[in-house]
Amino acid sequence: MDEVTLTSLAQSAADMARSIDTVWVLVTAALVFFMQAGFAFVEAGFTRSKNTVNILYKNLMDFAVGSIIFWILGFGLMFGADISGIIGTPDLFFKNGWTGGIPAEAFLIFQTVFAATAATIVSGAMAERTEFKSYLIFSLIISAVIYPVSGHWIWGGGWLSQLSTPFVDFAGSTVVHMVGGMIALTGAIILGPRLGKYNGKKVNAIPGHNIPYGTLGVFILWIGWFGFNPGSQLAASGAANATAISHIFITTNMAGAAGALAGLGISWMRWGKPSLSFALNGALAGLVGVTAGCAVVTATGAILIGLIAGTVLVYAVTFIDNTLRIDDPVGAVSVHGICGALGTIMVGLFSESTGLFYGHGTAQLVSQLIGVISVAAWALATGFILFKILKATVGLRVPKRIEEEGLDIYEHGESAYN
Repeated sequence: MDEVTLTSLAQSAADMARSIDTVWVLVTAALVFFMQAGFAFVEAGFTRSKNTVNILYKNLMDFAVGSIIFWILGFGLMFGADISGIIGTPDLFFKNGWTGGIPAEAFLIFQTVFAATAATIVSGAMAERTEFKSYLIFSLIISAVIYPVSGHWIWGGGWLSQLSTPFVDFAGSTVVHMVGGMIALTGAIILGPRLGKYNGKKVNAIPGHNIPYGTLGVFILWIGWFGFNPGSQLAASGAANATAISHIFITTNMAGAAGALAGLGISWMRWGKPSLSFALNGALAGLVGVTAGCAVVTATGAILIGLIAGTVLVYAVTFIDNTLRIDDPVGAVSVHGICGALGTIMVGLFSESTGLFYGHGTAQLVSQLIGVISVAAWALATGFILFKILKATVGLRVPKRIEEEGLDIYEHGESAYN
């Protein structure tokens, strides 16, 4: 073949690879977007029927608000040219571009659905008593500033990615889940518990109204995780990428399954009966936990991560509720905050190439601890400031009568069940 023909064939192969990679990223972005439905069903199912419209509405609007503000500002702060390892160059209206292997707008939409996930985690912990207008405001701030800044430290070329042993969070146990969980923790504390949750020393259970909704939501989230984790490879063409995404599918699934089994087993041992709600949250805990290391751990490592996360989840939920007396209706702080942090740290133990259990020393573990502590401090501090300002200005909590009779009618003028 002459040189022109060879060049043409090479260009065709490159174009084909780029097309395959782009379609892969867009399809997985759609799967991650579908997780909004999963969160909506989980939160609606685990709360009371009188607040169903409010929960569903919040999960719709945090994506709508987040999509626009992340395009305007958040993406640039997260992925713009690095400024001293702390923040990306502000990129109003997504103008300074992206130089990766897929089109810039494919990368933008993939990152947008991740940003929306971080924001929607907060709604569950603050369910059934939060002002709708305040929710819109803090969803905007999370997607515009809080999430992008700490995300830049890890995924945008910031200081955690510049450590001598770089911090590893492949798909977002810390970037997405722990950030959302820590912000949710500050919100739940400042907001206070639901009426009737705590009477003196007594802790009253407030059961969710629709366990089938909650179960369906978990299955939807599990499906979405097959976009969340494998999609973070950002490519599917070629043997190496095909192997990588296949492996990530397996580790993701193994951790979710192990987490569900841990939730079943620990709840059965503690209370004499296997709890479906703990098995469901256990599955989510395993999925959250493996998200950081899904590309670098073995299937066995993923099972161990899932078992540990699912076990910790049960004790974390009861400790936060009974001991700390922080009212988190869906367990979002435990699932996303605590298990996100724990899963990220466990990369330092179970990573095949850098983990302590594979004889590679403590360097990775130290980097993971530094990253988790610093990002948690950022999320807690900014969340605390944000909610304190909202409480002092526009208001954060609905009046007592509205909370007692339900947010659906008073905030939205409609009911989920006519």
